[in-house]
Amino acid sequence: MSRDGLQRLGRTVVTVAVLLGLWQIAFHLTGERRFLLPSPAQTLEVLVERHVQILEHAGVTFAEILLGLGLGCVLGVGTALLLASFRPVRRWLMPVLVVSQAIPVFAIAPLLVLWLGYGLGSKVAMATLIIYFPVTAAFFDGLRRTDPGWMDLARVMGGGRFATLRHIRLPAALPAFASGLRVATAVAPIGAVVGEWVGSSAGLGYLMLQANARMQVPMMFAALFVLAVFAVALYTAVDVLLRRALPWVPDDGRTS
Repeated sequence: MSRDGLQRLGRTVVTVAVLLGLWQIAFHLTGERRFLLPSPAQTLEVLVERHVQILEHAGVTFAEILLGLGLGCVLGVGTALLLASFRPVRRWLMPVLVVSQAIPVFAIAPLLVLWLGYGLGSKVAMATLIIYFPVTAAFFDGLRRTDPGWMDLARVMGGGRFATLRHIRLPAALPAFASGLRVATAVAPIGAVVGEWVGSSAGLGYLMLQANARMQVPMMFAALFVLAVFAVALYTAVDVLLRRALPWVPDDGRTS
Protein backbone atom coordinates (compact mmCIF):
# COMPACT_ATOMS: atom_id res chain seq x y z
CA MET A 1 0.00 0.00 0.00
CA SER A 2 1.27 3.47 -0.86
CA ARG A 3 2.09 6.12 1.71
CA ASP A 4 -1.03 8.12 0.83
CA GLY A 5 -3.13 4.98 1.17
CA LEU A 6 -1.69 4.28 4.61
CA GLN A 7 -2.37 7.85 5.68
CA ARG A 8 -5.99 7.65 4.52
CA LEU A 9 -6.40 4.31 6.30
CA GLY A 10 -4.92 5.78 9.46
CA ARG A 11 -7.25 8.77 9.35
CA THR A 12 -10.22 6.45 8.84
CA VAL A 13 -9.26 4.26 11.79
CA VAL A 14 -8.77 7.29 14.05
CA THR A 15 -12.09 8.81 12.96
CA VAL A 16 -13.99 5.57 13.61
CA ALA A 17 -12.31 5.16 17.00
CA VAL A 18 -13.20 8.72 18.03
CA LEU A 19 -16.83 8.31 16.93
CA LEU A 20 -17.16 5.02 18.81
CA GLY A 21 -15.62 6.63 21.88
CA LEU A 22 -18.05 9.54 21.76
CA TRP A 23 -20.91 7.10 21.26
CA GLN A 24 -19.85 5.12 24.34
CA ILE A 25 -19.53 8.30 26.40
CA ALA A 26 -23.00 9.42 25.32
CA PHE A 27 -24.35 6.00 26.32
CA HIS A 28 -22.94 6.36 29.84
CA LEU A 29 -24.22 9.93 30.15
CA THR A 30 -27.83 8.86 29.49
CA GLY A 31 -27.97 7.37 32.99
CA GLU A 32 -31.32 5.77 33.74
CA ARG A 33 -32.58 6.47 30.21
CA ARG A 34 -30.04 4.17 28.54
CA PHE A 35 -32.85 2.37 26.74
CA LEU A 36 -32.99 5.40 24.43
CA LEU A 37 -29.40 4.98 23.26
CA PRO A 38 -27.81 1.53 22.93
CA SER A 39 -24.09 1.09 23.39
CA PRO A 40 -21.81 0.10 20.49
CA ALA A 41 -21.55 -3.38 22.05
CA GLN A 42 -25.34 -3.80 22.12
CA THR A 43 -25.61 -2.66 18.51
CA LEU A 44 -22.87 -5.08 17.47
CA GLU A 45 -24.66 -7.89 19.28
CA VAL A 46 -27.84 -7.24 17.28
CA LEU A 47 -25.83 -7.07 14.06
CA VAL A 48 -24.35 -10.49 14.75
CA GLU A 49 -27.48 -12.21 16.06
CA ARG A 50 -29.88 -10.90 13.40
CA HIS A 51 -27.51 -10.41 10.49
CA VAL A 52 -29.60 -12.53 8.12
CA GLN A 53 -32.71 -10.40 8.60
CA ILE A 54 -30.74 -7.16 8.41
CA LEU A 55 -28.92 -8.19 5.23
CA GLU A 56 -32.18 -9.22 3.54
CA HIS A 57 -33.66 -5.78 4.13
CA ALA A 58 -30.35 -4.10 3.30
CA GLY A 59 -30.29 -5.80 -0.10
CA VAL A 60 -33.64 -4.22 -0.97
CA THR A 61 -32.51 -0.74 0.06
CA PHE A 62 -29.17 -1.08 -1.74
CA ALA A 63 -30.94 -2.12 -4.95
CA GLU A 64 -33.25 0.91 -4.70
CA ILE A 65 -30.30 3.25 -4.19
CA LEU A 66 -28.23 1.84 -7.05
CA LEU A 67 -31.16 1.82 -9.49
CA GLY A 68 -32.10 5.36 -8.49
CA LEU A 69 -28.51 6.52 -8.87
CA GLY A 70 -28.19 5.02 -12.33
CA LEU A 71 -31.55 6.30 -13.56
CA GLY A 72 -31.04 9.73 -12.02
CA CYS A 73 -27.64 10.09 -13.70
CA VAL A 74 -28.95 9.06 -17.11
CA LEU A 75 -31.91 11.44 -16.91
CA GLY A 76 -29.76 14.22 -15.47
CA VAL A 77 -27.15 13.98 -18.22
CA GLY A 78 -29.84 13.87 -20.91
CA THR A 79 -31.63 16.89 -19.49
CA ALA A 80 -28.40 18.88 -19.16
CA LEU A 81 -27.56 18.18 -22.80
CA LEU A 82 -31.02 19.37 -23.87
CA LEU A 83 -30.72 22.53 -21.80
CA ALA A 84 -27.28 23.32 -23.16
CA SER A 85 -28.07 22.53 -26.79
CA PHE A 86 -31.51 24.08 -27.29
CA ARG A 87 -32.33 27.52 -25.93
CA PRO A 88 -36.15 27.18 -26.30
CA VAL A 89 -36.02 23.99 -24.23
CA ARG A 90 -33.98 25.81 -21.60
CA ARG A 91 -36.50 28.64 -21.37
CA TRP A 92 -39.40 26.26 -20.77
CA LEU A 93 -37.76 23.50 -18.77
CA MET A 94 -35.51 25.38 -16.33
CA PRO A 95 -38.40 27.00 -14.38
CA VAL A 96 -40.05 23.58 -14.10
CA LEU A 97 -36.86 22.11 -12.64
CA VAL A 98 -36.53 24.93 -10.12
CA VAL A 99 -40.15 24.58 -9.01
CA SER A 100 -39.76 20.82 -8.67
CA GLN A 101 -36.93 21.34 -6.19
CA ALA A 102 -39.03 23.74 -4.12
CA ILE A 103 -41.48 20.92 -3.30
CA PRO A 104 -40.37 18.97 -0.20
CA VAL A 105 -39.44 15.36 -0.82
CA PHE A 106 -41.66 14.20 2.05
CA ALA A 107 -44.64 15.78 0.28
CA ILE A 108 -43.99 13.84 -2.93
CA ALA A 109 -43.33 10.46 -1.32
CA PRO A 110 -46.98 9.60 -0.46
CA LEU A 111 -48.04 10.42 -4.01
CA LEU A 112 -45.36 8.18 -5.50
CA VAL A 113 -46.40 5.33 -3.22
CA LEU A 114 -50.03 5.90 -4.24
CA TRP A 115 -49.19 5.95 -7.95
CA LEU A 116 -46.46 3.31 -8.10
CA GLY A 117 -47.40 1.07 -5.19
CA TYR A 118 -45.51 -0.23 -2.18
CA GLY A 119 -42.93 -2.09 -4.24
CA LEU A 120 -39.57 -1.19 -5.69
CA GLY A 121 -40.85 1.38 -8.19
CA SER A 122 -41.86 4.12 -5.77
CA LYS A 123 -38.56 3.91 -3.85
CA VAL A 124 -36.48 4.02 -7.03
CA ALA A 125 -38.52 7.01 -8.19
CA MET A 126 -37.82 8.80 -4.90
CA ALA A 127 -34.09 8.15 -5.15
CA THR A 128 -34.13 9.23 -8.80
CA LEU A 129 -35.82 12.54 -7.98
CA ILE A 130 -33.26 13.38 -5.31
CA ILE A 131 -30.30 12.42 -7.51
CA TYR A 132 -31.62 13.97 -10.72
CA PHE A 133 -31.29 17.68 -9.95
CA PRO A 134 -27.69 17.75 -8.61
CA VAL A 135 -26.48 15.88 -11.69
CA THR A 136 -28.51 18.04 -14.06
CA ALA A 137 -27.49 21.34 -12.50
CA ALA A 138 -23.80 20.49 -12.21
CA PHE A 139 -23.45 19.05 -15.71
CA PHE A 140 -25.42 21.88 -17.31
CA ASP A 141 -23.27 24.42 -15.50
CA GLY A 142 -20.15 22.69 -16.80
CA LEU A 143 -21.47 22.68 -20.37
CA ARG A 144 -22.45 26.34 -20.13
CA ARG A 145 -19.08 27.45 -18.74
CA THR A 146 -16.94 25.99 -21.51
CA ASP A 147 -13.95 28.25 -22.23
CA PRO A 148 -15.06 30.77 -24.92
CA GLY A 149 -11.61 30.55 -26.50
CA TRP A 150 -12.11 26.85 -27.17
CA MET A 151 -15.52 27.53 -28.69
CA ASP A 152 -14.09 30.24 -30.96
CA LEU A 153 -11.33 27.88 -32.05
CA ALA A 154 -13.91 25.22 -32.92
CA ARG A 155 -15.89 27.68 -35.03
CA VAL A 156 -12.76 28.89 -36.83
CA MET A 157 -11.82 25.30 -37.64
CA GLY A 158 -15.30 24.62 -39.01
CA GLY A 159 -16.51 22.37 -36.22
CA GLY A 160 -20.22 21.65 -36.25
CA ARG A 161 -22.49 21.61 -33.21
CA PHE A 162 -22.17 17.88 -32.61
CA ALA A 163 -18.40 17.82 -33.10
CA THR A 164 -17.96 20.80 -30.77
CA LEU A 165 -20.16 19.15 -28.16
CA ARG A 166 -18.33 15.84 -28.39
CA HIS A 167 -14.73 17.04 -28.51
CA ILE A 168 -14.84 20.28 -26.50
CA ARG A 169 -17.92 20.88 -24.39
CA LEU A 170 -18.36 17.37 -23.01
CA PRO A 171 -14.72 16.91 -21.89
CA ALA A 172 -14.71 20.42 -20.41
CA ALA A 173 -17.90 19.68 -18.44
CA LEU A 174 -16.75 16.36 -16.98
CA PRO A 175 -15.21 17.88 -13.81
CA ALA A 176 -18.51 19.62 -13.05
CA PHE A 177 -20.38 16.39 -13.74
CA ALA A 178 -18.06 14.58 -11.33
CA SER A 179 -18.86 17.11 -8.60
CA GLY A 180 -22.59 16.70 -9.18
CA LEU A 181 -22.29 12.92 -9.15
CA ARG A 182 -20.46 13.01 -5.82
CA VAL A 183 -23.22 15.12 -4.30
CA ALA A 184 -25.88 12.83 -5.79
CA THR A 185 -24.15 9.76 -4.39
CA ALA A 186 -24.07 11.29 -0.92
CA VAL A 187 -27.82 12.04 -0.89
CA ALA A 188 -28.95 8.93 -2.80
CA PRO A 189 -29.90 6.91 0.32
CA ILE A 190 -32.30 9.65 1.47
CA GLY A 191 -34.82 9.02 -1.29
CA ALA A 192 -34.92 5.26 -0.82
CA VAL A 193 -35.26 5.44 2.97
CA VAL A 194 -37.91 8.17 2.87
CA GLY A 195 -39.91 6.08 0.42
CA GLU A 196 -39.64 3.07 2.72
CA TRP A 197 -40.82 5.14 5.68
CA VAL A 198 -43.92 6.27 3.80
CA GLY A 199 -44.94 2.81 2.66
CA SER A 200 -43.09 -0.45 2.06
CA SER A 201 -42.84 -4.05 3.15
CA ALA A 202 -39.05 -4.40 3.04
CA GLY A 203 -35.87 -2.34 3.30
CA LEU A 204 -33.79 -0.76 6.04
CA GLY A 205 -36.25 2.12 6.41
CA TYR A 206 -39.08 -0.37 6.90
CA LEU A 207 -36.96 -2.32 9.39
CA MET A 208 -36.25 0.85 11.38
CA LEU A 209 -39.95 1.72 11.53
CA GLN A 210 -40.85 -1.75 12.75
CA ALA A 211 -38.10 -1.63 15.38
CA ASN A 212 -39.26 1.82 16.48
CA ALA A 213 -42.83 0.59 16.96
CA ARG A 214 -41.52 -2.21 19.21
CA MET A 215 -38.98 0.01 21.04
CA GLN A 216 -36.15 -2.15 19.70
CA VAL A 217 -33.64 0.69 19.75
CA PRO A 218 -30.53 -1.49 19.20
CA MET A 219 -32.12 -2.85 16.01
CA MET A 220 -32.79 0.69 14.81
CA PHE A 221 -29.15 1.61 15.35
CA ALA A 222 -27.98 -1.60 13.69
CA ALA A 223 -30.02 -0.82 10.56
CA LEU A 224 -28.80 2.78 10.61
CA PHE A 225 -25.20 1.59 10.96
CA VAL A 226 -25.50 -0.72 7.94
CA LEU A 227 -27.04 2.09 5.90
CA ALA A 228 -24.24 4.48 6.89
CA VAL A 229 -21.54 1.95 6.02
CA PHE A 230 -23.08 1.33 2.61
CA ALA A 231 -23.43 5.08 1.94
CA VAL A 232 -19.77 5.68 2.77
CA ALA A 233 -18.67 2.67 0.70
CA LEU A 234 -20.76 3.82 -2.28
CA TYR A 235 -19.39 7.36 -2.10
CA THR A 236 -15.83 6.06 -1.82
CA ALA A 237 -16.28 3.73 -4.80
CA VAL A 238 -17.74 6.51 -6.97
CA ASP A 239 -14.97 8.89 -5.89
CA VAL A 240 -12.26 6.36 -6.79
CA LEU A 241 -13.86 5.65 -10.17
CA LEU A 242 -14.10 9.36 -10.96
CA ARG A 243 -10.48 9.96 -9.98
CA ARG A 244 -9.35 7.20 -12.31
CA ALA A 245 -11.68 8.25 -15.13
CA LEU A 246 -10.66 11.93 -14.82
CA PRO A 247 -6.98 11.83 -13.84
CA TRP A 248 -6.37 15.38 -15.09
CA VAL A 249 -8.72 16.85 -12.47
CA PRO A 250 -6.85 17.55 -9.19
CA ASP A 251 -8.46 17.22 -5.78
CA ASP A 252 -9.46 20.88 -5.65
CA GLY A 253 -11.74 20.37 -8.65
CA ARG A 254 -9.84 22.60 -11.09
CA THR A 255 -8.59 21.31 -14.39
CA SER A 256 -4.84 21.33 -14.79
